[in-house]
Amino acid sequence: MWKTAVDMAAAFPDGFLFGAAVGAHQVEGGNTNTDWWWWEHREGTSCVEPSGDACDFYHHSHDDIAMLARFGLNAFRFGIEWARIEPAEGEFSTAQLDHYRRMLAACHEHGVTPILTFHHFTLPMWVHELGGFAGSRFPRLFERYCERAARSLGELIGYACTINEPQGLGWSGYVLGVNPPGVKHDERAARRAADNLLEAHRLASPAIKAHTKAPVGVTLAIPDLQYEDGAKPGRSGFEVESEINDQFLELARSDDFIGVQTYTRIRIGPEGPRSPGSEWSAVSRDLAETDEVTQMGYEYYPRALGGAIRRAWKSTGGRIPILVTENGIATTRDERRIAFMAEAMDEVLDCLAEGIDVRGYIHWSLLDNFEWAFGYMPRFGLVAVDRQTFARHPKPSARWLGEVARSRSLPTAWGAP
Repeated sequence: MWKTAVDMAAAFPDGFLFGAAVGAHQVEGGNTNTDWWWWEHREGTSCVEPSGDACDFYHHSHDDIAMLARFGLNAFRFGIEWARIEPAEGEFSTAQLDHYRRMLAACHEHGVTPILTFHHFTLPMWVHELGGFAGSRFPRLFERYCERAARSLGELIGYACTINEPQGLGWSGYVLGVNPPGVKHDERAARRAADNLLEAHRLASPAIKAHTKAPVGVTLAIPDLQYEDGAKPGRSGFEVESEINDQFLELARSDDFIGVQTYTRIRIGPEGPRSPGSEWSAVSRDLAETDEVTQMGYEYYPRALGGAIRRAWKSTGGRIPILVTENGIATTRDERRIAFMAEAMDEVLDCLAEGIDVRGYIHWSLLDNFEWAFGYMPRFGLVAVDRQTFARHPKPSARWLGEVARSRSLPTAWGAP
């Protein structure tokens, strides 16, 4: 079966960003001073394996940036690690800030727009010991860290993302117990964490803006939530996170852009969530990829991206530019990755045709990397990584996305999954 793009004359606009993303802890390796390193090694953890050396991106970053540029991509989203920059309270590392400056400079050297994420899930252990996201000091500590990092890096940043997917951090860490601190069924702590993260973004945005001309925003996981006939809004985790998203989207009306991240849809029936993976509350070691389900247990539904973009656009009053900061599929079949990207990017073209201001598409991820509690099993990357030698092996999907970037258009047809 083959699918044809809706409008083959459609092209992505001049200046549109095509890129790939990584998260610091997921690729750098040896990130020993974080709550996630502690969580990976704790007895009884839900993590299937520790991150270890990851992809050794800390030492391969310049080569990886050059590789991304050779594909034809013009944007790279990556993170800085708070636990490296401020390893103890009030103690900032000039050497680590210089390391990240060199990475930003490498992006500019290769004509790549750097999209910098200040926080991607992990906390320094000393912040964890102060109560983590639910601790009363978290918002101000995060503001100080962002101000100090932006003061060192600001003029080199292309886009600045304050917090990655904050809407789910409280629920995952204090209700499901699959993220640190691994607490279950404490909805009050989850709400404190959500409130603190909202305040942290509100404080961090101007702290970053004081040192950069780059657009500043937050990145949100926005699954395409679909209510079926007879369904009523409930209190599933997806719906709680959706309510928190609404609060962040309200804050985003004062931001420069909103980062949209989605991988699937969630169908809500009369009895509650009914999509594959919607009952997930602990990490399964037995997930199997099928034609309908990805390696993560998600329903294969690339068209979810259009619904997520439209929701963010409408919720921010049709004024705040959209940047797709994550979208992709965990699969061992690279031709399926290409088909997923093609359908998802076709949705982006449709949104552009509707007048929605979409500025870029950033694929998750550049490398096969550490996928948190799932370990190294899910394969999201455009590039495979040998875990022993750290050799990079680009997949056909990397070259496919590079050709789309060069031509600013989708090919006339693509294979079905």
